[in-house]
Amino acid sequence: MTSQTDTVRRFVTSQHGETVGEFFEVESGGKTDKDRHQLSSALTVCKKTKSTLVVAKLDRLSRNAEFLLRLQNAGVDFVCCDCPNVDRFTVGILALVAQRERELISERTKAGLQIVKSRGVRLGNPNGKRQVRLMVEGSKRRKEHFTKQIRPIIEEIRTTGVDTLQGICDCLTIRGIRTANGKNWYPSTVRNYLQ
Repeated sequence: MTSQTDTVRRFVTSQHGETVGEFFEVESGGKTDKDRHQLSSALTVCKKTKSTLVVAKLDRLSRNAEFLLRLQNAGVDFVCCDCPNVDRFTVGILALVAQRERELISERTKAGLQIVKSRGVRLGNPNGKRQVRLMVEGSKRRKEHFTKQIRPIIEEIRTTGVDTLQGICDCLTIRGIRTANGKNWYPSTVRNYLQ
């Protein structure tokens, strides 16, 4: 995610633009807009401020052609750093190609699993305790990574004179930034990230 964030920031700088808000989402590009809370928040901010949505890569925005085509007609301009000069027609074609790639990946994965099963290989994790430990460690790393990303944003908010936990919550909410779990901010949540 950091490299994608850097890509977007460099693009905005190269266009002499101004960042209105940053939104971080880890959802799959194959999901619909109902499952993409950060994207929904970003679109809301773009509509209110008449800003352009900047995304690092087209396939990170969506591999669902119907969704991308609806987004095209939603009244929000958007640009993808990996193909900034495409027009609406080309975006439609690229959306269909991205969706087809998602379908092919799914088909290849299913076919590969069937071949492995037919050879008698037992699928699944025979070591459940180890997997739980790895999941807990992964969750901890994810939280640490999010903390590294959110702390500078909180510090930036504090430099503007906002020093209460509730004030920081309000600023994060206005920017459309949610917690690592995609939830609303509370003073106790901000305090946890500051400790």
